[in-house]
Amino acid sequence: MLTINRRKIMLTALAGATGTSFGLIHSGAAGAQGAAPSPAALVGNAGHYRFQVGDIAATVLSDGLIGGPPSVYAGDAPEAELEEVLRRAFLPTDHMTLNLNTLLLEIGGRRILLEAGAGGTMGPNGGRLFDNLAAIGLSADDIDTIVISHTHPDHVGNLRNADGGRAFPRATVMVPRADWAFFVEGEPDLSYMPVPEEFRQRFAANIKASVEPVSNGIEFYEAGDEILPGLTTIAAAGHTPGMATFLVHSGHDQLLLTADLAYHPVVNIDRPWRPGPDRDQEAAEASRRRIFDQAASEQKLVLGFHYPFPGLGRILRTDTGYAWVPAGWQF
Repeated sequence: MLTINRRKIMLTALAGATGTSFGLIHSGAAGAQGAAPSPAALVGNAGHYRFQVGDIAATVLSDGLIGGPPSVYAGDAPEAELEEVLRRAFLPTDHMTLNLNTLLLEIGGRRILLEAGAGGTMGPNGGRLFDNLAAIGLSADDIDTIVISHTHPDHVGNLRNADGGRAFPRATVMVPRADWAFFVEGEPDLSYMPVPEEFRQRFAANIKASVEPVSNGIEFYEAGDEILPGLTTIAAAGHTPGMATFLVHSGHDQLLLTADLAYHPVVNIDRPWRPGPDRDQEAAEASRRRIFDQAASEQKLVLGFHYPFPGLGRILRTDTGYAWVPAGWQF
């Protein structure tokens, strides 16, 4: 296992800076400088990113952004230390921006989407997935299968369209059985979440509303199942009862998707702080260590659902924990 000394690297700022380079927010500053913006400037930055995992074509498709107070995502961080870490990473101290990085795979003639994204369930800056599909020449009709890591709204919100119907008309939707039982079939106790009660109620309602159009044809999987050749789920319970991470593999190439094991590399990888929304803190920590250790020891390429777009990089083992190294941009 590769281990490095944290004093010899300065990765935190690099991770933060990478996230500001490829955002989806349109800039209104160009016109204010005098010259009229060019047509290219009006369409914003790219929200899709293509790469290969062996013979598997993969495309990160952004659904946009969500976010909230940094203390929510670093639940056990001392306040002063958290603020200092954010400042050193050139990040705001009052708001943490999280990306929504869904992944499209083309395996054996099928198009599989890993995570559906938030849509409008968690703020006005989600719901970009469909535009980014169109940007690569596809539509929701072209998706055959959607595999959800866990049923939080930012992972299932786009399953429902504005009219209350199926947003992906042909797609088979697969979710972890334990999450469906907890969040959909029951009335989940969300008192563990470090957010106001009104947010918790809206959170739970958005889950049920988002999955309602697909509930009749839903397919369940147990974390650890192989979905199809080239795509395997890995048990990662703790954040939710049934959360899974994903391993995409082809030939000698592997890609590990970490779902919500971590929200942002600056506070959950470079620092060991625990995400506040983890339902079972101890189980989530065990899952995080087990999977991060595997990623580090095998030097796997990693995709983080909420990491700065396109969310690709690697996890290094250090003398004090882990460090995130963003992957170089491929043109």
